[in-house]
Amino acid sequence: MKSHTGTAFLALLLTTCPAHATRWNVDYAKSRLGFTVQWSNEPFSATFKRWNADIDFDPADLAHAHASVTVDLASETSDESDFDSGLKGAQGFQTSQFPTAHFVTTSFARKSPNTYEARGTLNIRGITRDITLPFVLAIDGRTAHVTGTAHVQRTDFGLGQGEWAAPDPVAHDVAITVDLFATQ
Repeated sequence: MKSHTGTAFLALLLTTCPAHATRWNVDYAKSRLGFTVQWSNEPFSATFKRWNADIDFDPADLAHAHASVTVDLASETSDESDFDSGLKGAQGFQTSQFPTAHFVTTSFARKSPNTYEARGTLNIRGITRDITLPFVLAIDGRTAHVTGTAHVQRTDFGLGQGEWAAPDPVAHDVAITVDLFATQ
C-alpha cells in the first residue's frame, strides 16, 4: 500500500510542478528592431543596430512566458544622419545619460490563432510606461518569426523637449516595429 501511495504522490507532484516556457535564441543578423514617426508629414524610420532579447515563450504555456529586451539607443541609425545626431542628443534619447531602453513583459495573451499581445513596461530616459505589443507568431519546427508594432507617445518618455515637444514637425505617435527571427 505504501508504494502505491508514494507513486501516486510522486505523480501528483510531477504534474503540478510549474512548467517552463521554451527558450528562444534571437538571430540578430536577420532580425530588426526600430521605429517610425511622422516627421514634417513624411515617415521617418530608423533601426537599432545593437540590442539584446531574452525570450522564454511557449504558446501552450503563456503563464510562464517572459521576455526582456535591452536596446543600445546610441546604435540608432537611419538614412538621415542629421536626424540621428539630434535623436541621440538632449532633445531626444539623451544617450550620454540614458544609454539604453528596456522592455520587460508582465503578461502575454492569445488574441486569435498565431496572434498575441505582450503587455509590459518600457523604460526610456528613466521614465517607465505600460505598453502593449500586438504581434503575429509563426513557428516552423524549431524556428520562430515574430512581427509586431506597438504605438507609444514620444512625449510620455520625455522625447522632444522645448520646441520639439509640439506635434509638428515631429508627430507624438511613434510606431515601434519588431521583425524577429529566433531558434530553439
